[in-house]
Amino acid sequence: MFRKVVTEQYPKEKFPTAPRFHGRHQLNRWPDGLEKCIGCELCAWACPADAIYVEGAENSDQPTVDADGNTVQSGRFSPGERYGRVYQINYLRCILCGLCIEACPTRALTMTNEYELADDNRRDLIFEKSDLLAPLLPGMEQPPHPMLLGDDEQAYYRGEAATPVDASERPAASRAAQAPSEEAAQ
Repeated sequence: MFRKVVTEQYPKEKFPTAPRFHGRHQLNRWPDGLEKCIGCELCAWACPADAIYVEGAENSDQPTVDADGNTVQSGRFSPGERYGRVYQINYLRCILCGLCIEACPTRALTMTNEYELADDNRRDLIFEKSDLLAPLLPGMEQPPHPMLLGDDEQAYYRGEAATPVDASERPAASRAAQAPSEEAAQ
């Protein structure tokens, strides 16, 4: 009552959030760049606010055409049989409860510490898959591409490294993604 008033200087000074703070969602990737989301739609079923929309599709190891009309070696976006073709979270409805995180069997969906979600346009608060996907780290390759980790599916999920593949056997996109890291190692 008789203490000096402390004014928060919010936009200029941002204080760190608690380590387990529930902020904006993120769709994670495997170390080779494939998406962890398998399109099972369990997160959408678990959401009490009906804020998540997922539409699954089948992966294909056959050559396909990407969104730009280019032929790619594989139509594989995730290591499973399916992937989330459409993934949307409506932050006008989301209550940031975290039940979707608990329902995810592959740990594809997590919550970040980002809390600045306000906007002046309702359309911008519906986050698409491209907005939610984790960025590609060095050594990752932009999907679609074949699984690059492990000799078989069990090794892939255990994270065991595959036998070294000759650079001429890898797709061109994979060689381009690996080139900077190989030069740094020498």
